[in-house]
Amino acid sequence: MSGGELAGDPKLNITGAASLAEARSGEISFFADRKYIGLLRKTRASAVFVPPDFAEPLAPAQVRVPNPTKAFEQVVIKFAPKPITFAPGVHPSAIVGSTVRFGERVSIQPHAVIEDGSQIGDDTIIGAGSYIGHETTIGSACLIYPLVTIRERSRIGSRVIIHSGAVIGADGFGFEMIDGRQQKIQQLGVVQIDDDVEIGANTTVDRARFGRTWIQQGVKVDNLVQIAHNVVIGKNSVIVAQTGISGSTRVGERVMMGGQVGIVGHIEVGDGAAIGAQSGVSKSIPGGVWFGSPAVPLAEAKQQIAWIHRLGKLFARVKEIEKKLGL
Repeated sequence: MSGGELAGDPKLNITGAASLAEARSGEISFFADRKYIGLLRKTRASAVFVPPDFAEPLAPAQVRVPNPTKAFEQVVIKFAPKPITFAPGVHPSAIVGSTVRFGERVSIQPHAVIEDGSQIGDDTIIGAGSYIGHETTIGSACLIYPLVTIRERSRIGSRVIIHSGAVIGADGFGFEMIDGRQQKIQQLGVVQIDDDVEIGANTTVDRARFGRTWIQQGVKVDNLVQIAHNVVIGKNSVIVAQTGISGSTRVGERVMMGGQVGIVGHIEVGDGAAIGAQSGVSKSIPGGVWFGSPAVPLAEAKQQIAWIHRLGKLFARVKEIEKKLGL
């Protein structure tokens, strides 16, 4: 099934799958990152998926595969319960506008609301209690989990997954001080989410002030992320939990942001950039690895951290010198 090369007993009986730390005799696990070598050496698994160039002797049987993580996933799917399925059709408790257009085999779950002018593509599932606003378009084979809000005129591509609690198309945060009071600036744009995007639970993607907030093809967004108005996120980027991206920022393709990253507005993040967790990006940056607040190239950040950690010893040395000098 995995297409791997076995180093071990071909008659070995595998009855389950688990992580290196939790695996027991009769189970298979996987090893894909050198930082887990300690767990690999202590695992009680009977077999382990390893990379093709792995050569360390192990008690468990080894299955050498190009991608241990994906091979393990295939095995887990075999042992896992059958996935939950939803029959096509509209539940009687759902509220569907008179001008809504459905594709083939669409499933609308209990208490969902689909407003007038919306279009739902083939094989898409709208979860219980979700709200689809007026004139919204959702493509084929999408999975909209329960209690998702997608506001008016949003554009959702195909094979998009949106998890519970996410809000797509809320007003961008736009105000102007007029006559001593904050006055709301109308947010008249839309949100566009392209094919094969996944949006995590309780994440918010604000509609544009005008034009569009655009999440491009293949982007993966974790839980509890804030994406502000008119932001553009390039193809195949990954945005991790509690990250906040301020308005009108353009994020390039294949960018990776760790948890709790903060990005100011109206800047650009270059293709292929990797931004470490809890970093603060205060100006436009090219590709490369960035860390710290304000974020700097990783080598510079490591040097700054080392300096800070040596400050205590430096302070003590200065005090000793001052003492000798009678200061």
